[in-house]
Order: sequence, then structure tokens, then C-alpha cells
Amino acid sequence: MDVSAPYRSLAPTLDLDVLVVLADTTQPLTARALRQRARRGSDRGIRLALARLAEQGLVDTQPAGSATLYALNADHLAAPLVRILADLQTEFLTRIRTTIEAWSVQPRHASLFGSAARRDGDATSDIDLLLVRPHRLDEDAEPWREQVDELTAAITRWTGNRVGLSELDTEDIERLRTERPAIVEELQHDATDLMGVPMRTLLRAA
Repeated sequence: MDVSAPYRSLAPTLDLDVLVVLADTTQPLTARALRQRARRGSDRGIRLALARLAEQGLVDTQPAGSATLYALNADHLAAPLVRILADLQTEFLTRIRTTIEAWSVQPRHASLFGSAARRDGDATSDIDLLLVRPHRLDEDAEPWREQVDELTAAITRWTGNRVGLSELDTEDIERLRTERPAIVEELQHDATDLMGVPMRTLLRAA
């Protein structure tokens, strides 16, 4: 899965980028504004994609002075599928949260970090998962180890990406607080909290 745009797993085409951008807004957009949001393709490529999609009826057009505004045709049969594709990242986070909520041993904290959280990687990127174990729980203790292994295997099945698992305990958190290695700034700025105490709270200096 391309962690910057999960929908590209289905079809890595500019047309799909255009549709996802339009599905994510309620306001019609010009071709230039759409290109800025898509962060992909040339002006000509975007206009050609819009022309193809308008011909298929998926995109509505309306004049606005010298410009043309474009919007997703919400009545089109394929529009619900477009919205599902646009929301794959939310579905991914929901699956992880739902899985962890069912654990018999809850983590003190769980989050995504790295390119999967920033959404600036690609299909070769690892999905970096951070777990903080409960106080004094050994990493090999059951059922903790079993449920963690099942989650990492599930994430790979859901996405096709390898999981970069980082496990910390209470002492590790204290070291991060006091020593402040480079990873702390990344976690504070980029981590996507999933469960438990928020990462920024854990890392807040005493």
C-alpha cells in the first residue's frame, strides 16, 4: 500500500487522484486548485483527467467567469466507491483501534509514526507502530506477545507493507523524557495516537 495515498493500491492513475480530491471537499474546484491539492500531475494532465471523468459523468462542470469549476457528481453510481477509496486511511486506523480495543491486556499507549503517520512515504515504506507496555510487563509475557504478533501480521495482510514495531516500557519513556533523542521530536510532531495516553502527554517533561 502506498502510505501517502492508500487508494493507489487499486489504480495508480491520475484520474483516481482527481476523484479522491473532489470527494474530500464540498466546494467545486478549478483545475489549478485541484492540482495543488493532488500534489501530482501537470496542469495539462489534470485537465485531461477532468475531461475524461466529465465525459463519464463522474465529474460535474460549471463555468465561473473565464474558469471552469469541477465537482464530484454525488448521484453517479460510482460516487460511493470513490468515497470509500478516499477514506481508506480512516478505515485503516479504525481497524487497528478496533483490534487493540479487543485486547485482554491493553497498552499504555499505541500510535503510528514515521511515513505512515506523515503520509509522505510510498508502497515500499514500513508501517511504524509504537506500543508502550503496561508497567512491569515483560515483552514476552502472554497474552501480550500473542496479541501483538497477531496485530502486526494483520496490518501486513491489510496493507501489504512490513510493520516496523517499536515496543517501549515505562523506563524507556523516562529515558526519552530526560535524554530527548531525535526520535522524540518526530513523535511529538508526527505521531498519530491510536489508543491510551497520548504520546505528547507521555513525553511531556516533568
